[in-house]
Amino acid sequence: MNDNFKMNRRSFLHTAGAVGAATLLGGAPTILRAAPLKMMFGHGAAPGNPRSVAADKFAALVNARTGGAIEVKVAGAAMLGDDSAMLTSLRTGTLAFSANSQGAMSSIVPELAALGLPFLFTKSSDGVKVLSGKIGDQLKPKFEAVGLVPIGWWDNGIRHITNSKRAIVVPDDLKGLKFRTPPDPATIDIFQALGAATTQIAFSELYVALQQKVVDGQENPLTNIASAKIYEVNPFISLTAHKWECTPVLVSKMAWGRLDAKTKDIIMESMAEATALQLSLSDESGLKLEKDFRANPALTVSDVNLDAFRKQTASVFDKWADKPFGGFVKDLRKTVLG
Repeated sequence: MNDNFKMNRRSFLHTAGAVGAATLLGGAPTILRAAPLKMMFGHGAAPGNPRSVAADKFAALVNARTGGAIEVKVAGAAMLGDDSAMLTSLRTGTLAFSANSQGAMSSIVPELAALGLPFLFTKSSDGVKVLSGKIGDQLKPKFEAVGLVPIGWWDNGIRHITNSKRAIVVPDDLKGLKFRTPPDPATIDIFQALGAATTQIAFSELYVALQQKVVDGQENPLTNIASAKIYEVNPFISLTAHKWECTPVLVSKMAWGRLDAKTKDIIMESMAEATALQLSLSDESGLKLEKDFRANPALTVSDVNLDAFRKQTASVFDKWADKPFGGFVKDLRKTVLG
């Protein structure tokens, strides 16, 4: 790993503390130290992925708008570890920002996984809109209780199934196949309801696991399938659109607490622009990739019997309504479906 990306806890706290002593002149903070405050932004996406592009945009905006007083450094492609490792770093204050996965985050805030209940959202924009309202307001204190502050909701796409064995059109086609899923209980419940076996493998290890036939298939949005080149080892793509996932953009509560109000405003304004870019790129990429995949003679792209998939996974909602946070699940479903 590049030395520029290394930051121990002591140096992070020392530099972060300087922000509280900042004075604001001409709209940009002047940090009372010779060197800029360096803040790391980690994510697991491959270069070219909308998440990666948006993270770079966010860093550039913050760096420019603070006059170089804050230097956001981006470490993508899981350079700082997988999503779970980055969450630990955020909570201990050794990492400032992360565009993390819904699956890993749901191990800490379990309510978040309910966003991925089957066929809840048909468009990513609908999911982001819901998170921008009272549902997001309900989730925010749950994040803060575990040392995290959500500052943006990015799209991790409407998800589809790929595999190396056969075209999948109806639920019975999944039987006998083993799928990698993220460590997300809603996804696992969906695949179990469909009769498939599941296992959890880090996204950074997924391509090799598929190549070596450790698993037969996986599920991801088309942007991830493309940027990680999963289609090379999984030529059967089934447009199941079985769930949507968000990408919560998080800042360490420890780091956030050491920033003054003006700096926080700059970060939030920059995040709003980066979010708009990420959502736009994700939407455009999904439409283009579906067209490209259909035109590729090496791939088999299948439309599925959505009614059959919805019927087969309906029991997942009942299971989740019985969880300790069943009230949140019911409120979410009512908010989305009326």
